Amino acid sequence: MLMKSSEKGAIEIANDVFSNIVGDAASSCFGVKGMASQSKENGVWQLLRRESMSKGVSVHYGDNGSVAVELHIVVDHGVNLSALSESIMSEVTYKVAAATGVNVRQVDVYIDSMDMD
Repeated sequence: MLMKSSEKGAIEIANDVFSNIVGDAASSCFGVKGMASQSKENGVWQLLRRESMSKGVSVHYGDNGSVAVELHIVVDHGVNLSALSESIMSEVTYKVAAATGVNVRQVDVYIDSMDMD
């Protein structure tokens, strides 16, 4: 949870808020099939449904009130992975800052699977 203070009071932003914003921003990028989560039973990466996309996101808080995020995704076959990753980084940084006013210092994208359909 992140706490932001000003002369008017304090705001607490829960982890799920960041996770949902990040998942939504990443999922909106062309070529992203969805968020991924690793199965505890067999270690296989699986595609998450829209309502579970925050499970593929980890948020780390900095001392200066910034956040770093890492997200695990499944992509469509044939997309340019470098261009897609850059697009996700830009979109996540913009949407988190716009929605929360929090600076995003780092976005790490892990492409865990590719959908061959």
